[in-house]
Amino acid sequence: MKTHAFYTAIKFSQRLLSISLVALALMNASEIDAQEIPTVGAPEIVKDQYKLPHVVLMSMGGTIASRATERLNITNYGGKDVPRVDPEDWVHDLPELGNVARVTTEDFRSPVGRVTGTETFEDLEKVAKRLNELANDPKVDGVVVTHGTNTMAETAFYMDLVVKTHKPIVFVGSQRPWTGLSGDGPLNLYNAVRVAASKDAWDKGVLHCMNQYINTARDVMKTSAYRVQTFKGVDAGAIGFADPDKVVFYREPLRKHTFQSEFAGVDYRSVPGVEVAYGYQEAPGYLIDAMVEHGVKGIVVDGTGAGSATTSQTEAIKRAQAKGVVVVMTTRTRSGRVQDTPRRREAKIVPGDNLQPEKARILLQLALTKTTDLNEITRIFSEY
Repeated sequence: MKTHAFYTAIKFSQRLLSISLVALALMNASEIDAQEIPTVGAPEIVKDQYKLPHVVLMSMGGTIASRATERLNITNYGGKDVPRVDPEDWVHDLPELGNVARVTTEDFRSPVGRVTGTETFEDLEKVAKRLNELANDPKVDGVVVTHGTNTMAETAFYMDLVVKTHKPIVFVGSQRPWTGLSGDGPLNLYNAVRVAASKDAWDKGVLHCMNQYINTARDVMKTSAYRVQTFKGVDAGAIGFADPDKVVFYREPLRKHTFQSEFAGVDYRSVPGVEVAYGYQEAPGYLIDAMVEHGVKGIVVDGTGAGSATTSQTEAIKRAQAKGVVVVMTTRTRSGRVQDTPRRREAKIVPGDNLQPEKARILLQLALTKTTDLNEITRIFSEY
């Protein structure tokens, strides 16, 4: 017993000595010249900020603008009692942005009381109008738009069609909240600003940059609910990358967009109603009938395989067409084109190419503001 007490006393003394040494080290560290402690944000370039590209950082909310009460909460964040991340918070938390651009902020988030993910066409119209204004502002070199990942690809594609600009517009978001452990938001946002500030990003339409991949708004889609590598250009692939040393591009988008778009520069106060009918085994036609009864002007059928509808859907499509409704066919495979075949032409169905159904819906809405001619709408789907 005495031996055990003796060793316990020794261990206790060793711990006291260790604590004393740590305290002494901290006291000595406080006397180090402040110049030896790295500063944050490279303040030496502040005086040259006017020489950097001017990038407008526009918030449409989303996970990247959300907080959680715990760092490990990366799936059930936000809520009315948790404050959102304001655009100014991003600039404050990322002083490194001052190395690549002169960033100003604008807030286009939905009202706090609105349910997440219920953006209205009025929201899109306001943002599109503002982006067209920024496109014409000679003092602005690029724009970054933050957005929720659930419908980001749709919003980006709409802007790709209606904003008349040569300047880069880059959409960005995150899969984890701003406060999450190993959150992807900070680096995603930093890289998006780098892309928007890059001269190489001009004339490429609206872009999407997350996880270092740069995709076109037309081709990008969300492929995973929570994983950070969710956004991909399934058929076409990325056109460039935000690598650590520089932003690099390897391909040019060939489909019409932004300054090439016949829909760009117009202030759309409304667009014709278009809905999506999903294809699956025994999918009924009465859902298409219901859409027609509710006054839609167009229907996108997301068919099976290379773009096929069930017998019941096919009969409903004929009834819809008899009432002047335009029908576009896409494929639920999310890869591969719906082709312009003789059989499809005979059925008077517009092939949706390789567009996802939600994007085909947007393009059809805009096309219907100009024409209901099937040949003309087919042309539009082959060019955009």
